[in-house]
Amino acid sequence: MSATADHAEERTNPAARLGFQPGQVVQEIGYDEDVDQELREAIEEAIQSDLMDEDYDDVADAVVLWFRDEDGDLTDVLVDATTYIEEGGAILLLTPKTGRSGYVEPSDISEAATTAGLSAAKSVSVGKDWSGSRLATPKAAKSGKK
Repeated sequence: MSATADHAEERTNPAARLGFQPGQVVQEIGYDEDVDQELREAIEEAIQSDLMDEDYDDVADAVVLWFRDEDGDLTDVLVDATTYIEEGGAILLLTPKTGRSGYVEPSDISEAATTAGLSAAKSVSVGKDWSGSRLATPKAAKSGKK
């Protein structure tokens, strides 16, 4: 595939735009009937594998975390999610968009991420009903560490 085609795919495939790559092990937490199936399929296509469920007991390269306001304490959920990922891995926190049931305030996300020791790398619209925040572990933010 040409570099131009790669860039076109990144613009059209939200999973590629979020940095998911072939061969990655991605664990999914918080799955329910309201999740964005198209995004899930795009991630599976990007990693060329199925998403691992909450019972997966090995280390993942990344975590996809679906979270709604009524799902409990976001800080606790984020701390738990960090135990499942490789050093330098990322958590894609997916929350309902403004006006949707289960909406989470951006300030709550920022506060919970900071308290959990994560840094927000970028936020992105990932579908009609969901917004995504890419959260990185502090070690991922330190460049040059081998």
